Amino acid sequence: MTGTASRYLYLTRHAEALPDESGLTENGFRQAGLLGERLRGSPISSVHHGPLPGAAQSAALIGERLGGGVPVTADDLAGDYPPYFPAESELPPDSAYYLSRFLDHFSPEERAWGPQLAAEALTRFAGPMAAGKAAHELLVTHNFLIGWLVSAALDAPRWRWLSLNHAHAALTVIRYTPGRPNSVLLLNDMRHLPEELRWTGFPAELHF
Repeated sequence: MTGTASRYLYLTRHAEALPDESGLTENGFRQAGLLGERLRGSPISSVHHGPLPGAAQSAALIGERLGGGVPVTADDLAGDYPPYFPAESELPPDSAYYLSRFLDHFSPEERAWGPQLAAEALTRFAGPMAAGKAAHELLVTHNFLIGWLVSAALDAPRWRWLSLNHAHAALTVIRYTPGRPNSVLLLNDMRHLPEELRWTGFPAELHF
């Protein structure tokens, strides 16, 4: 572990987007701005976002509030894709049918390139830094990739990404430290959002 350093990976799902995904809703602009205010003064030194407009706009709004010329860059690895397709035998018997039917909605193309991108994302964004000092990076991405990175950090079964949901503009933080277990420091934290802006992206029955 000589020469390695801790990585703090900040994860957020893009703020609420329009139905056609051409950009953010009015609530989405507010959500992204408030998350940026929360992160102002943090040690984040880079922001990566997926290529879709909602993620790009969210990242730009957050980056404006971080100040200090923090670079904001698009990255296909932060995009919206299914990360893993389990065999039905990997799934819990009581939910295997439901989860398998959900997976049936993905195209052959998504089944081919999604897992490949997900493996590359783990290499790129997860784990301690190879050298230098501790890094703090923000990833503005989508629900699937957040679930994938969190489940991997906890050494959960790979299908677990299917059962982890993240609200728009909520904050999750994972710490990767050499010689220590990975630690999920925050998960789906919405304290920076007023009540009316919380839980978007979740079915109504899951709002708390």
